[in-house]
Formats: sequence, structure tokens, C-alpha cells
Amino acid sequence: MLLHQKLARVELFLLIQQGDIMLAGNLKLKIYGLLSCASGKRMKKENRVFFKNETEAIQLGFRPCGHCLREQYRKLYSA
Repeated sequence: MLLHQKLARVELFLLIQQGDIMLAGNLKLKIYGLLSCASGKRMKKENRVFFKNETEAIQLGFRPCGHCLREQYRKLYSA
């Protein structure tokens, strides 16, 4: 997990381009989603974290976003 606050803009861009960052999450809400998610783009920089993959996010206790990862969210919360 990488904190957005600790990454320079150029460093963040390079990590995304290299595929080292695939998902973003909200540290306070413990939600992860796609980098293109409108909900994720609105969060404060100090709350934003980045993950290499879904496995990393789940292992750290994050849940999928109900907007951009609707299928994963439904599988988790459907009865």
C-alpha cells in the first residue's frame, strides 16, 4: 500500500504507467476501486492510498467500491 501524500506527482505517474499501481482506496473508509472511479477521484489526497492488486487491498481489510466494482461488491454483500 502506498500513501498518495508520500508520492511525488511524477513518481505516481510512473508507477501507474509501469503497472505497479492498479487500484486506489480510501484509508478512512477502507474501500478500494478503479483509478478511473468518479467516487475515488473526489476523495481527499490525505485519505487516498494505492494498491498493486485486489489481493493486496483485501488482505489489508479493504472492501470493493459499490460503484466501479459492482460485481465484486455484490458477491461480497449479497445474501
